[in-house]
Amino acid sequence: MQFEDKIAVVTGASRGIGRAVALELGRQGASVVVNFNHSAAAAEEVVKAIQEAGGQAVPFQADVSDFSQCEALIKFPIQHFGGLHILINNAGITRDGLIMIASERDWDEVIDTNLKSTFACSKAAVRHMMRKRYGRIINITSVSGVIGNAGQTSYSASKAGQIGFTKALAREVAPRNITVNAVAAGYFETEIWEGVPEDIREGLAGLIPLGRKGEPEELARVVAFLASDDAAYITGHVLTVDGGMTMS
Repeated sequence: MQFEDKIAVVTGASRGIGRAVALELGRQGASVVVNFNHSAAAAEEVVKAIQEAGGQAVPFQADVSDFSQCEALIKFPIQHFGGLHILINNAGITRDGLIMIASERDWDEVIDTNLKSTFACSKAAVRHMMRKRYGRIINITSVSGVIGNAGQTSYSASKAGQIGFTKALAREVAPRNITVNAVAAGYFETEIWEGVPEDIREGLAGLIPLGRKGEPEELARVVAFLASDDAAYITGHVLTVDGGMTMS
């Protein structure tokens, strides 16, 4: 129960990695705001699972591609629970396709949902965290932002942007005892990968030295470590969790 008395917001928490992270933080004692945009029923299931495990959780609908909705999302736990200690910027989408057929709308949707949301939610959270002189911000990026991936120019750009954002913000807020880190996820069993063409998925799977896809729960435990006081001396770091896919 290392997160007892800690309050967390997890964006895109109704499914996949976000769901696993919300459940793990709740299991370890955090009060969790389960953000969702469209999947209200799925978010309620996450909330119920946390509550059944003895934790506290509430759902909160917000389209994190919208700046004002990000502000409302971050204000909610401060008003409802009395504070905010942990922010997990997890929400993400893909609009895959070769650049010759990619549209401006697809580009904007990916950048707004994946990258602008990280900026907007972090900006709102930092205001509170700086006053309290404590905070943990963890951005869920991707190996696509580290090595690039054909057919994913927008997604790779958004995830690489999160990495640069992580390092810059970490330098800004370190004097106030706020750490900012990123987890670069590899190939995990999540819905976001179901939209990736089969040939690309097969090619990526063949690059994993451990020989298998990851489970969301494995990544969630890494995120929980970075959110804990055990990781208090780690900031500006990008921790790759990919089964060895991108090792140099």
